[in-house]
Amino acid sequence: MTITQPDLSVFETLESEVRSYCRGWPTVFDRARGSLMYDEDGHRYLDFFAGAGSLNYGHNNPVLKRALIDYLTRDGVTHGLDMSTTAKRSFLQTFQDLVLRPRDLPYKVMFPGPTGTNAVESALKLARKVKGREAIVSFTNAFHGMSLGSLAVTGNAFKRAGAGIPLVHGTPMPFDNYFDGTVPDFLWFERLLEDQGSGLNKPAAVIVETVQGEGGINVARPEWLRALAGLCERQDMLLIVDDIQMGCGRTGAFFSFEEAGIVPDIVTVSKSISGYGLPMSLCLFRPELDIWEPGEHNGTFRGNNPAFVTATAALETYWADGSAMEKQTRARGERIEQALVAVTEENVADVKEYRGRGLVWGLEFHDRERADRVARRAFELGLLIETSGPQGEVVKLLPALTVTPDELDEGLSVLARAVRETV
Repeated sequence: MTITQPDLSVFETLESEVRSYCRGWPTVFDRARGSLMYDEDGHRYLDFFAGAGSLNYGHNNPVLKRALIDYLTRDGVTHGLDMSTTAKRSFLQTFQDLVLRPRDLPYKVMFPGPTGTNAVESALKLARKVKGREAIVSFTNAFHGMSLGSLAVTGNAFKRAGAGIPLVHGTPMPFDNYFDGTVPDFLWFERLLEDQGSGLNKPAAVIVETVQGEGGINVARPEWLRALAGLCERQDMLLIVDDIQMGCGRTGAFFSFEEAGIVPDIVTVSKSISGYGLPMSLCLFRPELDIWEPGEHNGTFRGNNPAFVTATAALETYWADGSAMEKQTRARGERIEQALVAVTEENVADVKEYRGRGLVWGLEFHDRERADRVARRAFELGLLIETSGPQGEVVKLLPALTVTPDELDEGLSVLARAVRETV
């Protein structure tokens, strides 16, 4: 691909140095549809990033776009705080009928604000309010958001340092396989809970990702998650599952914890819940935990009605069947796994490990800078992928759930070439 030098001057002179994704993809994107993006010069890029998981149904999905345009054309309410609206009622009813009832999940639905970190903050606040304790346990390499409460339960040292103040009331424990199977699950955690001299304040809750996306695509085993749920129940701690990136079908089932057969006390959902990339998040919790006072947690943009409209359309289009989307995602995931096996065998001395579930996969290299070189070469070849892990050592694949078989094969072929050409 021949790429002309884009005009990035206004971004470089006026926009803050905090910008990040644009540094790895130095072009100016102009339009997008499905799994394809195009820059101002018409260059085509296959998107295996999907808005960091907020575009599970692709860019400008035509069904969702039609619903949104129709709603705006009839002057439907755009901004509604937490007022009752037609759009909100339609979403709540559809979410109950297509997601909660079929899974026998009893959750109340809270709209805490437009972003994932809003959902996490509300979950932590509610857990502390219910239990009357401050401490929260999280896990090594976790990522839960960039606001202060969420950062306190996030593992990445670089992101934590940006807080500028001490991050308190959070205690990290080893995630699944942190010790490569040499230490029994939860040995350290249970010992601290039972020892009155451990210095660990009784936690109100434990927050966990079933697959750590930003942490390096670390996949928790179902049996580990079941053991964690059992531990929380025995020790009177609430279990919070952060399903912000891995929910909405990313791992196959609508919720990523379904495979483990657990029912968390609290679940946070965001990113692809709107289906269209519009800001929206949910905090779901058991009815008996709903002890909020009116207005005790609020936010100006928690009533993003256009997001309710596209969310409803996404559920009706992709989840009314029940299992079709899940089966397709698992099949696509098997194709990715086959390709990563081939890449690993071809580069056996360079690749440390591949891992994933559904349509989220990671390829880890022994050389921790190799992943960045692969991502940059992939961009030159027309593929958008990012890196993850504590030192960016993992190439992360996050294609849309609607990616076609041909697009998937094309992207995997480009990835293999990028790995080959960055030795």
